[in-house]
Amino acid sequence: MTQLDDAEDPHPRSAIVTGAARGLGRAIARELAGRGERVALCDVDADGALETEELIRNAGGEAAVFGCDVSDEASVQAVVAGVAERLGPPLILVNNAGVLRDDLLFKMSVESWDTIMSVHLRGAFLMSRAVQSFMVAERWGRIVNLSSTSALGNAGQANYSTAKAGVQGFTKTLALELGRFGVTANAVAPGFTVTDMTRSVADRLGIGFDELVEREAAATAVRRVGSPEDIANAVAFFASPRSGFVSGQVLYVAGGPRG
Repeated sequence: MTQLDDAEDPHPRSAIVTGAARGLGRAIARELAGRGERVALCDVDADGALETEELIRNAGGEAAVFGCDVSDEASVQAVVAGVAERLGPPLILVNNAGVLRDDLLFKMSVESWDTIMSVHLRGAFLMSRAVQSFMVAERWGRIVNLSSTSALGNAGQANYSTAKAGVQGFTKTLALELGRFGVTANAVAPGFTVTDMTRSVADRLGIGFDELVEREAAATAVRRVGSPEDIANAVAFFASPRSGFVSGQVLYVAGGPRG
């Protein structure tokens, strides 16, 4: 297959989106399904994932729900095998699953630190390791990891900031290791985006969510905060056949220059 043929290839592929029950994961899954991919919706929240599946099916897309704890090796292996059997070899992976356990360093528990590392870093590692054999066999693959502007440092998020910075290093290393097999790895680093997770930030800061949104928008070059669809569009670019010469990159989708 020539490079041009690959760029124009319209056939659907199997895509895994972790944390697909709501927020960014739901928007990403819907965007990929709308572009014709068969989407595996992986989440510990089965009810939320079923809602995402219904939205996709109602729009004419194809999706299936897989319960998965991305921090658990056995769970990841079982889910990836199930996706391959039901939807075909997973050739697109979006490592989106995430949680928050914010606190200042002197109050942060070891449990809060370990939970963030387990979901964000261990989860991305386990999922990527599980799917890479399918991608290598097909000589084609796309891995997109969700980082954050918090990777640049953010008070009250020593655990989350460290994990998201780690995701960037992990992404660049995957790009170096897997590029020869036609597999790219990139990261999307959202700025402040309206989701259930960011609503919890307002609670932590003791202010109203509308006030937080207004404050964040004022600090952004484009004078607005992000939507899940903003992030989904960036992820879809990296997941596209047309992005084959882009790898090891971190794209800050933050309404202004970052990095």
